Amino acid sequence: MTDDERDQREPHSKPSVGQIIFSTLAAAFGVQSNKNRERDFTGGNIYIYMAAGVIFTTVFVVLMVLLVRFILRSAGAL
Repeated sequence: MTDDERDQREPHSKPSVGQIIFSTLAAAFGVQSNKNRERDFTGGNIYIYMAAGVIFTTVFVVLMVLLVRFILRSAGAL
């Protein structure tokens, strides 16, 4: 039995937290397999992915600000 046949016979389950995090990171880099994309669209809740995206973006921006401040402070610019 192929994966496609198994996917059609089994009901779609909700993605796990790890799968949501992986999908969010894959979206940030612009790489996602078709299988994972289909899983996200059929079994996922849009609000979970929106929240994951907002959290990821916030953490990313904060980390970039801290990194730039650290580099500028190390260079003596601040």
